[in-house]
Amino acid sequence: MTDWAADVHNYVKDADEEAIAGVIRHCGIALRKADSSLVSFSDPAERKRVRDSFMKKKLGRTESDEELDAVLDKIGEVMKGTRRKNRVTVYYLIAEHYGQLALFYKKKK
Repeated sequence: MTDWAADVHNYVKDADEEAIAGVIRHCGIALRKADSSLVSFSDPAERKRVRDSFMKKKLGRTESDEELDAVLDKIGEVMKGTRRKNRVTVYYLIAEHYGQLALFYKKKK
């Protein structure tokens, strides 16, 4: 089993554990298969999926596709030394970039 939090901590030493748990909940079933648990920055279809489904839909970003792609490029650059880019880590870094980690906090009852 992959330690998603440990992977996030490779990039953000003081990563928010509650936000990591929320990103894991958001990814859900996608994390069960090795292929869908990873993000391929070299695959245009995968980049579009991350941009449209996560950045626009989940985070509510309204910037142009070019601006969102620039953020993906930045995250890809940060992770360039890692061959297997975990979806949880990519999503965490994107949400952190926009200051939107609180979206992933568990709702209080």
